[in-house]
Amino acid sequence: MVQQRRRPPVRADGRAATGAETVSGRPARTTITAVLAAWAAAAGLAAFALAPASPRAAEEEGAHEQTAVVASGGEAAVATFAGGCFWCMEPPFDKTDGVLETIVGYTGGDSVNPTYESVSSGTTGHTEAIEVRYDPGKVSYAELVGIFWRNVDPTTPDRQFCDVGSQYRAAIFYHDEEQREIAQRTKKEIEAAGTLPSPIVTQIVAASKFYPAEEYHQDYYEKNPVRYKYYRWGCGRDQTLEKLWGDNGGS
Repeated sequence: MVQQRRRPPVRADGRAATGAETVSGRPARTTITAVLAAWAAAAGLAAFALAPASPRAAEEEGAHEQTAVVASGGEAAVATFAGGCFWCMEPPFDKTDGVLETIVGYTGGDSVNPTYESVSSGTTGHTEAIEVRYDPGKVSYAELVGIFWRNVDPTTPDRQFCDVGSQYRAAIFYHDEEQREIAQRTKKEIEAAGTLPSPIVTQIVAASKFYPAEEYHQDYYEKNPVRYKYYRWGCGRDQTLEKLWGDNGGS
């Protein structure tokens, strides 16, 4: 089957941006993946042509209900982070013992039932984010925050790596006072270490309504592994994380 292109960003006038146009001053993410797809096709990487799962409209989903349950039968705890492209934020949490489920989506804005197209326009106030449901008896919130820091560039406002715009801003969305205190404390500890090239500008703000993204974005790195790897490589994510965090970057 022919690979469906990831839905293009939308310009301020409401029209879809073309491959030659830019969104918030950078080539649209679809341009990067399209170029990489063409390169991969020329190299004979057939896996790049695998079609993603059918899209599921976010407006039909509504805000996701908390359903994950810990082994003891109690409800899971929830952590919410934004670290640029949400495709790239699932793998480090999914491999963490004690994490029950991850869901990518949109949060931080005012519009109701946002879609990928509307969020990509940069006009909704929402950012791409990930909701992590976890068993606090197996993994602590502080550990999850540590994973978050090591997977973002906390020194760049309104962008992450090659993705530019407020919809890609890095943020920690705390759900209670304890989470807020842990987030603030870890931020101060990193700043005190003095290893980053610039001050931390990552937002630490109260969590608001979270809207799951369309189904084809969920577990994208598993559904389209080659396409995902080439996007990540083309965006320079791992190279930057290594410069910022050394061997711990991306872990």
